[in-house]
Amino acid sequence: MSTPLILASASSARQRMLQQAGVAFCADPAAIDEGAIKTRLLASGMGPASVAIALAEAKAMVVSARHPGAMVIGADQVLVCGDRLLDKPVDRDTAAGTLALLRGRSHRLVSAVALVREAAVVWHYAEVARLTMRAFSDSVLQRYLDAEGSAVTDTVGAYAVEARGLQLMARIDGDHFTILGLPLLPLLAQLRRLGLAEA
Repeated sequence: MSTPLILASASSARQRMLQQAGVAFCADPAAIDEGAIKTRLLASGMGPASVAIALAEAKAMVVSARHPGAMVIGADQVLVCGDRLLDKPVDRDTAAGTLALLRGRSHRLVSAVALVREAAVVWHYAEVARLTMRAFSDSVLQRYLDAEGSAVTDTVGAYAVEARGLQLMARIDGDHFTILGLPLLPLLAQLRRLGLAEA
């Protein structure tokens, strides 16, 4: 493969997914002000999927400028509960508030991926998964927070379904990779079409 492939993400889950799928890449996380971009996009009336795509593209664009000729993968995930778009919790208290809001309710995870080369978007895609949390007690919530520690700030919903967070769920509808933050099968298909993954 002559074209380098760069993942514009520090997410260990996204890196692990690509590694396990046998994709050769380097990781170079993008530093962007996601909050400011999200606020501006929502104020313009953009929907959750479009917001996730725009954020994925913005990350890939920043990293593309640092790697001429490379194909850059940008990814983002947003969580929608009712009419609210939630942000990643910044501390334990914020995570507790997120989980208290989500328990006993359904929410959507919208995961987007974009491919950018030479500051041009080559392809983008978004996929939605629907998750329903069980109506757990405050004591369960506190035990979960104690067990997970700082990991509760790693994901937008303060949970990881590939770990203890699965215990909080009553139902999950959607692609597993999308829930983890990367629509992997569509991405792999596109990389094969571009000659950047094994056919």
